[in-house]
Amino acid sequence: MTKRVKIAEIAHRCGVSVSTVSLVLNNRPGVAQKTRERVLAVAAELGYPINSFSPKDRESPLSTLRMLVKLDPDLAPQANPFYSKVILGIEEACRHKGINLLFASLPVDENNQPLEISSQWLSGNPDGLLLVGVFVNAAFMELLAQYTGPVVLVDSYAVREEFDAVLSDNFRAAYQAVEFLLNCGHQHIGLIGGEERCYPSLRDRRNGYLRALKEHGISHTYIANFNISRSRGYDETIALLKAHPQISALFCLNDEVANAAVRAAQSLGRRVPEDLSVVGYDDTYIATHTHPTLTTLHVDTLAMGRAAVELVELRRQYPDAARMTLLIHPFLVERESVTTITMHKEMIKP
Repeated sequence: MTKRVKIAEIAHRCGVSVSTVSLVLNNRPGVAQKTRERVLAVAAELGYPINSFSPKDRESPLSTLRMLVKLDPDLAPQANPFYSKVILGIEEACRHKGINLLFASLPVDENNQPLEISSQWLSGNPDGLLLVGVFVNAAFMELLAQYTGPVVLVDSYAVREEFDAVLSDNFRAAYQAVEFLLNCGHQHIGLIGGEERCYPSLRDRRNGYLRALKEHGISHTYIANFNISRSRGYDETIALLKAHPQISALFCLNDEVANAAVRAAQSLGRRVPEDLSVVGYDDTYIATHTHPTLTTLHVDTLAMGRAAVELVELRRQYPDAARMTLLIHPFLVERESVTTITMHKEMIKP
């Protein structure tokens, strides 16, 4: 049995990075012509399969897309309140354009990294790949190096910046949420969820929280650190509020966590919003089914799905264009879970 050549071997032989080899093998821009020729020569010498993307390909209509969606251990993608709308947006765009959409679920761990890598995902040589909610690690990058069609990340991230992406502006939205609470008079604001090494979108929300406080002269932070794939934060919220009773507001990393935080506060006898204000993120159906209803950040997930299909088409037509990242900007939806407080209520010292 012939040993499969890895792009790391090509990179070593050429004296370049794995990222450079991947760019060359996928006919992407950003590599000098001499380097490109050297990589292709070494790849051919080692027997690495090289597919070409011809001008005829870019002129032909997009007919087949494969969508790989993260599969959490306890929740099907279609049942996920965030990704179900992303999937719906992708399906809607494909239906309107007459594109055949192939669906596959991708089992992931608690940090959204694939638990298994399968070459079957590339079977049939689809015209484009959409990766939804997954972190593309080194092993996955190795597989994708064999594919020459457009790859678009949808609320997904990769170890190397090689692919077009549609993302939510998580940092700015989180900053906006915390600034809103500060403008409502809150000085002691807690963060529920989000470890330092959590999924990049959640890490950006955590960093938005920290930056907003810092830029508004607030030095004290209160963070309930946990992985939201393992817990919704009910017990962690109780522990944080008991340890820091001066907290008057919470920013939660998604609506599920916010719902758990509301219930946790109420179990301690704290009324929402009279005694504790709560802001969520995503504006899923959970926000309107929480009592009181949640003030939260609305993410246009349908638009994320539609835009991803458009980005595949654009990359197919212009394969040499610079890498693109499309940011969806969330906006605050005010409901019943936040109240404005007067300064004398915030005089409790931490």
